[in-house]
Amino acid sequence: MNKDIFMELLRSREYKAVRSILNVMNAVDIASLLTELDDKDLALAFRLIPKEKAADVFAEMGNSMQAYLVEVFTEKELRELLDDLYMDDTVDMLEELPANLVTRILENVPSEKRKQINVLLNYPEDSAGSIMTTEYVDLRKTTTVKQAMAHIKQTGIHKETIYTCYILEHRKLTGIVSAKDLMTMDDDLTMDDLMETEIISVHTHTDKEEVARLFSKYDLLAIPVLDEDERMVGIVTVDDAMDVMVEEATEDMTKMAAMSPSEKNYFETSVMEHAKHRIPWLLVLMLSSSITGMILTRYENAFAAVPLLVSFIPMLMDTGGNCGSQSSTLIIRGIALDEIHFSDFFRALFKEFRISLVVSVVLAAANGLRILIMYKDPLIALTIALSLICTVIISKLIGCALPLLAKQVHLDPAIMASPLITTVVDTCSVMIYFFIATHILPGI
Repeated sequence: MNKDIFMELLRSREYKAVRSILNVMNAVDIASLLTELDDKDLALAFRLIPKEKAADVFAEMGNSMQAYLVEVFTEKELRELLDDLYMDDTVDMLEELPANLVTRILENVPSEKRKQINVLLNYPEDSAGSIMTTEYVDLRKTTTVKQAMAHIKQTGIHKETIYTCYILEHRKLTGIVSAKDLMTMDDDLTMDDLMETEIISVHTHTDKEEVARLFSKYDLLAIPVLDEDERMVGIVTVDDAMDVMVEEATEDMTKMAAMSPSEKNYFETSVMEHAKHRIPWLLVLMLSSSITGMILTRYENAFAAVPLLVSFIPMLMDTGGNCGSQSSTLIIRGIALDEIHFSDFFRALFKEFRISLVVSVVLAAANGLRILIMYKDPLIALTIALSLICTVIISKLIGCALPLLAKQVHLDPAIMASPLITTVVDTCSVMIYFFIATHILPGI
């Protein structure tokens, strides 16, 4: 939809045309379109969205837009929205809103729903409990297919998903039945006849990243959440699992680029906040790099004796940093996908060592031959070749080891990515280079 045409219709008070456009648009596309409007037009456009679609659009909006709408809504509008909003979306919104708006929302929800919201808000931020919804279809073992279908028709509109139904006995989960089974089986069969008892489930305090991994591993649409007494308290749906994956990937990307994660999007974050997220790591890396400068200062005599040595330092440092980054990226990915564990430490280290031998020999041979042709000095060619071999091996071992060690001490492995690996490897490559040079080249 063209934004300019939409805004022109809105400002010309062509409300019937605007409503017709919004009626055929997807909720996600409407939310994206509304981000282009100013506050006054936003409130007006939102009120023109068909009622059955408004809650879905609201759930897709950014925090600042949600906060503004909650502020300008009448009590009646707010109650209608909250009635249609799923529990997990309500909780997600409340976690980001200012305290005065949270109070206003809680005053406009029924007491029973308020209790459920307060329970969900009290779960740890990174737990399955914090992203679950309490709106799911539950049945009994003795329920027939016909009764189950009638129950779904009556209550399904208020549930997050109806594709999987949960069989409970005294709130304990005993089985699951898919909507496909209910629609294709005889009406007289009971849930006890149809249900699957091999169930993948999580607990309220399971890390939400682990929950997301289970969705990917087992191709689930929803996963039940149990409390400490093994009673079912909610479900996590695939859309929430995807949000977790995006959130974790974004967090890892920012850490791998030496920045502190931010929950706001790029344009909602102020210049000062951006700077605040970037400066600490840059300071650490800058001060760490000064160690390399101190090592170079110690070898001033070597520069004076063989000035050509200086020209090879950037190549060695860059090659070492790139090699370390390659290894750390693959190890971090393996850890994130649960393919590599700390118990694989020496196995992974040995594999990277063998890879580094192949890579280093090829790079050393290519560079040694180049230097021999250009400078006709076999000793310098040998020095650079040996330095490259040692640098590549050390770099790949460091790139492999640091993320696994970080994971073992409960740090995010993404911290041990390119910037930090490069800084550590730079220091090591310079030390290796001059150690080899002082033992091979005469007069140093």
